[in-house]
Amino acid sequence: MAVPKRKKSKSKRNKRRTHQRVMGTNLSACPQCGEAVLSHHACASCGTYKGRSVIE
Repeated sequence: MAVPKRKKSKSKRNKRRTHQRVMGTNLSACPQCGEAVLSHHACASCGTYKGRSVIE
């Protein structure tokens, strides 16, 4: 079995993990009411999606 010869430093470990961070959600403004809404989702406050009413 392969065993490392030297201990990896903290900076090497952290450089390897740079892409494993948690990303925030992308919010956009609803064109009807201006409320923050997830992309590809209906607006919770006014109930519109792509310019038409889908929730009463």
